[in-house]
Amino acid sequence: MNTPPLTTERLILRRFEGGDLPALLLILGDREANRFLPWFPAASLQEAEDFYRSRYLPEYEKAQAYAYAICLREDNIPIGYINVDTKAPHDLGYGLRSEFWHRGIATEAARAVIRQAAADGLPYITATHDINNPRSGRVMQACGMQYRYTYEERWQPKDITVFFRMYQLNLGAGRDFVYRGYWDAHPNHLVENPAPDCRPAGQQN
Repeated sequence: MNTPPLTTERLILRRFEGGDLPALLLILGDREANRFLPWFPAASLQEAEDFYRSRYLPEYEKAQAYAYAICLREDNIPIGYINVDTKAPHDLGYGLRSEFWHRGIATEAARAVIRQAAADGLPYITATHDINNPRSGRVMQACGMQYRYTYEERWQPKDITVFFRMYQLNLGAGRDFVYRGYWDAHPNHLVENPAPDCRPAGQQN
């Protein structure tokens, strides 16, 4: 099934639906949560609907997709999102309303989606985060992902220069396989020493 619903101890992960637009607007309009995202905060229900139609509906038409609303089991209302691309680089992305940070929700959701992707045969998963947002990297570390390298990119539509750390978890690929797509595409790159996952860890989202 495309985007099969998943449940965890505290969460329901399911498709976004048309009735979720007010909740999606709260997610996309959260300025603190948007700080490290490429797009600008949504300012209207129409912008949330445009986002839903352009980013989620096409995913739900595919034979296989992982494009989830993160909902608390107590009310099944979206408070965030989590996605994995089915094509390389199999990027894991997530966002959560800032009032729900510091509860381990993003980590709990990510682990559930990774388990499903592994069961479905995805060979590996990557994830990237702005170096100024190390909390996101700690979610990746908590899911067993390992730091691979750092690269510089001009991010759109905000048109800002960002250094990203790339993490990877090999599921079916060889243990030493490293996805090099970002490294090859962006000439300003490096491997940090010591690696970020060797530094003191803090609170996970």
